[in-house]
Amino acid sequence: MASVNNVLESVREDDFIKYFLFPDINTNDEKEQEALLSKILEKANKIIENFTDNYLWHKDEFKLSPRTSISNSLGFIERNKEPLPPHLYGVSHYGDNIEDEWFMVFLLLQLTKEMKGLIARVYDVDGEFLLIEAADYLPSWANPETCENRVYLYDGDIHLIPNETSEDTELSVTSALSVIREDPTKTLASPDIQNCIKNKISGYPAKIRENLHHVTVYVPVGVAALLREKPNLIAPAVHSFCNRDSVDLNVCRAMKYFPPESRVKRRVAFTKCLYAMLKHSKYVPDRRTGWNLPPQSSGEFKPHSLGVKLACGFEILASQATPSASVESDKAWHNYLKSLTERGYFRGLLEHSVEYNNLLNKAKEYYVEHRDSMRYSPAIGQEILRLTRVLDCDVEQFRKEESCLPKDEDETWLDISPEELDKMLQERYGQKKTFSVNNNTDPASFTEKISSFLNHVSDLDGAEFPDREDDSPVRPPRRKNKSKVSFSQDTKTTQQSTNNKINFDPNSFACAVQNILNFAIPEDDSWDLDSGSDMSEYEEDNYVKDQSYEEVKTKMQQYMEEMDKELAQTTIGDSFVKKKNGDSFDDIESFKPVDIDVNALKNILESYRAQLGEAGPSSNLLGPMGVSLDAKEDMDMA
Repeated sequence: MASVNNVLESVREDDFIKYFLFPDINTNDEKEQEALLSKILEKANKIIENFTDNYLWHKDEFKLSPRTSISNSLGFIERNKEPLPPHLYGVSHYGDNIEDEWFMVFLLLQLTKEMKGLIARVYDVDGEFLLIEAADYLPSWANPETCENRVYLYDGDIHLIPNETSEDTELSVTSALSVIREDPTKTLASPDIQNCIKNKISGYPAKIRENLHHVTVYVPVGVAALLREKPNLIAPAVHSFCNRDSVDLNVCRAMKYFPPESRVKRRVAFTKCLYAMLKHSKYVPDRRTGWNLPPQSSGEFKPHSLGVKLACGFEILASQATPSASVESDKAWHNYLKSLTERGYFRGLLEHSVEYNNLLNKAKEYYVEHRDSMRYSPAIGQEILRLTRVLDCDVEQFRKEESCLPKDEDETWLDISPEELDKMLQERYGQKKTFSVNNNTDPASFTEKISSFLNHVSDLDGAEFPDREDDSPVRPPRRKNKSKVSFSQDTKTTQQSTNNKINFDPNSFACAVQNILNFAIPEDDSWDLDSGSDMSEYEEDNYVKDQSYEEVKTKMQQYMEEMDKELAQTTIGDSFVKKKNGDSFDDIESFKPVDIDVNALKNILESYRAQLGEAGPSSNLLGPMGVSLDAKEDMDMA
C-alpha cells in the first residue's frame, strides 16, 4: 500500500522544490510528537509571515505541515528508503519564476537561524541544487553519487557532511542529523560554498520589492474589488489565462461573472515574471462580448488589453468553481491519469482487467481526496465566487480613485541588449579566456589550436581544454533539464530507446575534421578498393556479384579521371588562396601551392559572418574552445 501511495503522491510537474525541517525531538510517543510539532509549526509560521506578508507567489506558497514518525511510515517514506524522524514537510511548485525557489531557501536559512536546533534539508527536480550552484568550489570527492543526503542547513549556514571514504557510501538522513548535532564545526561547508549560496539570496527581503512591477489596467469592477481584497489572486488569474484551452475560450465569450460593461481603472501589482507572461500572451477578444478596445496606436490600448486578459483569467477560474459530478469529465483528472501511466503506476497491466481497475479506483479516490494539495482543485474559483457576493463593488468610488493613480512603472527591463546579456553572463560565469581572431592573427596558430583541441581528451563529464592549467573537465552551467547528469533525488537520466539508434564513432569524427583542416585524404581502408572488409558490404548487391574487384577498381579509376577532366575545365581552383612563395616548387612556374591554414581560417570566418552573430556551426565549434571571432572587422585573408 505504501508503494502505491508513493507513486500517487509523486505525480507532479517538474518545477517542484521539497523541504524538510527536523527539530530535536527525543520521544517515540506519537501524541507528544504531534504536540511538539504543532508548537514548532506555530513559531515557524510567525517567522515566515514576517517575510511573506506582501509576497506574490508565482504558483505555490511556502507551506509546512507536520509529520510524525508514524504518519511518515504510512506511505510517505522519503524515496522509499527509510522512515524519517518527526519533521515539518512541504512541497511547492515555483513554475517559471526561479526567484521563488531561492526565496524559499532564504526562508529555510532564516528559520534555522532563529529557531535553535532546527536542521533543514531541501532539493528540487535537479537534486542537490545548492551544490550545483556552488559547483566551482566543491571538494574533489563531491559528485552526484556521493552527495546524496549530505547537504543541510543549520544555524543559518550550509553544512556538507564529508565522505571520508573513496566509495559511494550511502548515508541515512537520521545518521546525517546526528553527525551535524554532535559537532557542527566538522560539517560546516567551506567559506567559498557559503558565500556562493548566500550571495544568491543576499538581496532578500528588500529584493521582494524589486521583483514587482506596478501597472494600470482597465478591468471589470468585480475584478478590481477582488484584487483590492486579495492581491495574490493575480497569479492564478494570469496562469489560467495563459494556459487557456478551447473550452476556456468559450467561457471568455460568455463572460457570465465579469461582464465588460462596468470597467474601472485600477493599479495592479505583478511579479515581473507574471507581467511578462500576460503582456506577451496574444489575445483578440470577441467584439460581440462587449470588449471595445482602442486602436493599438493609442496610449490607452495597453491598459485595456491587459485588463481584458486579466478579466478572462478570473472568468476562467470562476467557471471552474464547481467540480465535475463525474471525475471522468474532469480534464485535470485525465492529465493526472496520463502522468500516472507514464510513471508505470499500472505496471503494464491489461486495461479493464481486475487488477487494473483496482489501481484505477485507488487513483480516483486519491485524486478526489487530494485535489486541493495537487492544485487541480476548484477551490480558488469557489473563493472568487464567495468574495464577489460579499465585496463592495462601488463603481463610483473606484472612478474617484482613478485620478490619484500614479504612472506606470518603467518596463525597459523587458528588453535586454546583446551587450547587457554578455555583461550578465560574465558577471554570472566569469570572463572566459579567449583566442581572438583579427587581422593580425597567424592562420597557422589558429589551425594549430583547433588541431590541438581535436587531439585532446574528452569523456562523459566534458572536454578537457589544452590551455587549461588543470585537467578538470569544463562543465556547463546549471540548466533545468530532465535528461542531464545532476545531483538528482527524484529523477534519473532517461534511457533512450534502442529503436532508430544512432551509432557515433568519436575517433572517426575527429579524424574527419582533422583531415578537413589539413586538406588530406584519410588513410584508412575506406579508400582501398582491394579491402575485403569494405567490399564485403556490397557482396549481396547483384551488380557487384557479376563483376570482379579488378573491374570495379578499373571503373572507379575511370570515374576519377573523368571527374579530374571536368574539374580542370572549371575555375574552382582559383577559389583557394595560394601561397605567395612556394620555395620548394621554384622549378614549376605554373604551380602555386594552396595555403591550407589561410583557407581554413577564411572559410570559418565566412561561415561565422553568414550567421550574423547567431548560433551556428562555427560559433558552436569554436565557442567552447575559447576562440573569439571578430565579425565586425573586415578581414581579407587573401
